[in-house]
Amino acid sequence: MVREAHRIGLAAIALTDHDTLGGIDEATRTGAELGVRVVHGIELSAVEGDAETHILGLHLTDTRELESRLIGLREMRRSRAERIVRRLNELGVRVEFASVLEQAAGGAIGRPHVARAMIAEGWAVDFRDAFERYLGNGKPAFVAKDRLAVADAISLIQRAGGLAVLAHPSSGGTRERIEAFVAEGLDGVEVRHPSHSAEDVARLSALVEHFGLVPSGGSDWHGASDGPRTLGMMRVPAEWLEQQDGRVRVRAA
Repeated sequence: MVREAHRIGLAAIALTDHDTLGGIDEATRTGAELGVRVVHGIELSAVEGDAETHILGLHLTDTRELESRLIGLREMRRSRAERIVRRLNELGVRVEFASVLEQAAGGAIGRPHVARAMIAEGWAVDFRDAFERYLGNGKPAFVAKDRLAVADAISLIQRAGGLAVLAHPSSGGTRERIEAFVAEGLDGVEVRHPSHSAEDVARLSALVEHFGLVPSGGSDWHGASDGPRTLGMMRVPAEWLEQQDGRVRVRAA
């Protein structure tokens, strides 16, 4: 990923895998060699009522407590994937858990890896098909995650020295919702994302300024097989990274 970022001329990227910090050291070393800044990050799946909400952690520094908590989250992810596979098998979809592990390639296991195994073995045409028929919320093979409250996710990130950023809120990025997160300590909002309309970007930009938050943005790229999304498709102003750096310095002072 870092080499691809260098090839297309990006000055900086953030590595924000779900529930794991496993690739950060290697990415940072490669970034230092190629002149690409790698922001240490993570994406946590939290809950807000009954809804799943993703919180990005950017500019992490001291991750010892966070890593300890992540071990439990990754074990939960494996157990959840096993239960999803069992449900699929009961539905006649004979995908094997070993195939899911192969797709995860040692990383934190999630529904996309189940979908990839289904596609590889001919049980689904593509990601949309797999999620709409089996894996999406409320679908026959859906299994809910253990619950991590948004406030707990924000606190974990900040105790690791990072900034807690609401990920890809899209049309759900309302004033009322963001104001509630600000009361829980939220630092920023992902303004630019492939799922955001021009109206979303304008509204989120105004809310970021109103609440004194830091803006963020990115491609949310999940690798070579991630359909139409590509690394670097969302050009993020350098000034946004400077604002984030400034917020980190103020907090550390």
